[in-house]
Amino acid sequence: MKGCPLILFKFICFGFGSIFAAFSPLKIRLGGTLQNKVIYETQQQACTASFIKSSSEMFGFSQGCLALSRWDELNTFFREAGYSRVPYTSFFSRAEVIFGLNALNGRTIASDGSAKGAWNSSNAEALIRYTVNKNFTIFGWELGNELSGSGIGTSVAPDQYASDITNLHDIVRKTYASLGKRKKKPLVLAPGGFYDANWLTEFINKTPKNSLQVVTHHIYNLGPGDDTHLIDRILDPSYLDGGSSPFSGLQGILKSSGSSAVAWVGEAGGAYNSGHNLVTNAFVFSFWYLDQLGMASSYNTKTYCRQSLVGGNYGLLNPTTFVPNPDYYSALLWHRLMGTKVLSTSFSGTKKIRAYAHCSKKSVSEDPETKCSYWKIHECSKESQYF
Repeated sequence: MKGCPLILFKFICFGFGSIFAAFSPLKIRLGGTLQNKVIYETQQQACTASFIKSSSEMFGFSQGCLALSRWDELNTFFREAGYSRVPYTSFFSRAEVIFGLNALNGRTIASDGSAKGAWNSSNAEALIRYTVNKNFTIFGWELGNELSGSGIGTSVAPDQYASDITNLHDIVRKTYASLGKRKKKPLVLAPGGFYDANWLTEFINKTPKNSLQVVTHHIYNLGPGDDTHLIDRILDPSYLDGGSSPFSGLQGILKSSGSSAVAWVGEAGGAYNSGHNLVTNAFVFSFWYLDQLGMASSYNTKTYCRQSLVGGNYGLLNPTTFVPNPDYYSALLWHRLMGTKVLSTSFSGTKKIRAYAHCSKKSVSEDPETKCSYWKIHECSKESQYF
């Protein structure tokens, strides 16, 4: 901690713990495209490679290494920041960490661009075993990033992915068995990709029902961040309505399969390629973000992970000063007001008013008659000043 040499520890120096505390419990997902190119150092085999840009490599980077010392630092950060005192209360916050594992280890890339063969789980198993031995707390292990459906860079067939998830579930079950009831067993999550009805249907149906607890998918339905019509889409009710398809589709697949797994949005930045400065980090973006939170909840989505906490042009925090961007406060209002029970809501009139209702959180009011929170989003014209 001395001098806060790492950006993660700078967060704590700048009072980052209070940001965690405001959302307790706050889920933090560590992952992304390059997680599928990370090798984990083990106590038997050291590794020192860093990511190097290379146009000839998949995803544009060479293979990298997660050193055990770095893993220790990350877990120290989450332990210290995740147990900050919640302002004006006697409670302490809780950070729930979801870690994305390399799902391409051991596979080969075929001539058609798809990834073939079974997942080699030995390196991931070593990291999980080390994590348990160090008494680090991980809320969930997620296998892969954007390898479902047609994939980004490459893809894995749904039947193979189902087999790999069964393997990961067995590893987690056996490794955490020694802890007994002293520590809750982490969740197993997958596939962390874009919605593809046929792929997800086969994957979920072929995965043993007790092997997978969370089905994760990603949302970038606004297109590329450099699109000149980005604000038009954000303020177009018809376009926003189209965003319900992945939520309703996944809800239907889970229900028809009989799976006990629940749906999460594992990553959502709205506009890919790091968003757009003064749009996805500005007030106007809350029209999309808040509508997404309401819409996702209405289709029984249990968790919505925003891309990102810090980084790119769609972070909740300014990447230099860590000062909250507008969507941070939108997320905070949602967290404080909207409970977990979703109520059926309709609104007659202009589609530019979006309405959602939940049972209120107990902390919203001491009045027992105040039982509901209503959320209305009134979209204005593009000519209004948002910035």
